[in-house]
Amino acid sequence: MSRYFTSTLAALEPYTPGEQLKIDNLVKLNANENPYPPAPGVAAAVAGTVDGLRLYSDLTEADLCAAIAAHCGVAPENILCGNGSDENLLLALRAFCDQTHPLASADITYSFYPVLCDLMHIPQHIIPLEEDFTMDLSRYCGLGETIVIANPNAPTSLLAPRDAIEEVVRTNPDNVVIVDEAYIAFAGPDASCVPLTRKYDNVMVVRTFSKSHNLAGARLGYCVASAGLIADMNRVKFSYSPYNVNSMTQAAGKAAIEDEAYFAATTKKILSARADAAHRLRERGFWVAESATNFLFTTTDRMPCGEIFRRLRERGVLIRYFNAPRIDNYLRITVGTPEQMDRLFAGLDEILG
Repeated sequence: MSRYFTSTLAALEPYTPGEQLKIDNLVKLNANENPYPPAPGVAAAVAGTVDGLRLYSDLTEADLCAAIAAHCGVAPENILCGNGSDENLLLALRAFCDQTHPLASADITYSFYPVLCDLMHIPQHIIPLEEDFTMDLSRYCGLGETIVIANPNAPTSLLAPRDAIEEVVRTNPDNVVIVDEAYIAFAGPDASCVPLTRKYDNVMVVRTFSKSHNLAGARLGYCVASAGLIADMNRVKFSYSPYNVNSMTQAAGKAAIEDEAYFAATTKKILSARADAAHRLRERGFWVAESATNFLFTTTDRMPCGEIFRRLRERGVLIRYFNAPRIDNYLRITVGTPEQMDRLFAGLDEILG
């Protein structure tokens, strides 16, 4: 770092995203991207914005918010869009956390939460997962703190029941509970906490288009909450980046979320490939968590997982290895197409014999 970097941020450890290699014939299973292209109407929708690019984008994102609201069964005033769900998380933490309102979260979860807290000098209350990586949500009840719960959790892939999350919301009436549903599309019916946003004014659901709607490169996320919470976040947004979602991304998001049939079809393919991959891993002596996501969290005693990661990388297959406490011998494998998964297992068979 330069000598001009502020001393208050000198110890900041930035978020580490999945490796983004650009090599031929790469099987990229390390960033939980959707392996299928965007919905058929997305390209035409984006092309249709070109003539208007000389103008600023719609800072209310009205058409996009209306489409998302229809998809979620809420009103447009219950929606706020952001540059990926990461920006929505930043806006939420800026709005609902400060020195007297710490953020409570799990020790093994999305690693962007502590980065945001460090960036904005927000105190953290870390609550360890259980030995089996489940989340004991009773430990969050009555905390009196802002809370974020990734559900399904990453990188563990596990889903917590909605009624347990509702109890957290109910017992923290004076604090905001953020439910990060980046992977909810792969969790089955009745898993989402969006219905809770119609019942309680202190719960917010954060989602992304990156996983379920095949638009990781477009950078689009949204949150669902009471009109009051959305107004609070808009106050922060308009103090920070009013035109935070560009015209092309707004058009892409609207076209993607309105094509419910394509969304259902690609999700079904991923769920099928997930079940098959979990079975094949277990056949090879791996322990695999019961995934509610588009990835598998797994380990084996056949070879150190860091070594498996490195040897697959040499073969052009990228998965994710976390050299972190409690999970330093685990792998996270994104569910790809059947052809990509065949490449993964061919590599594993070469490595493990």
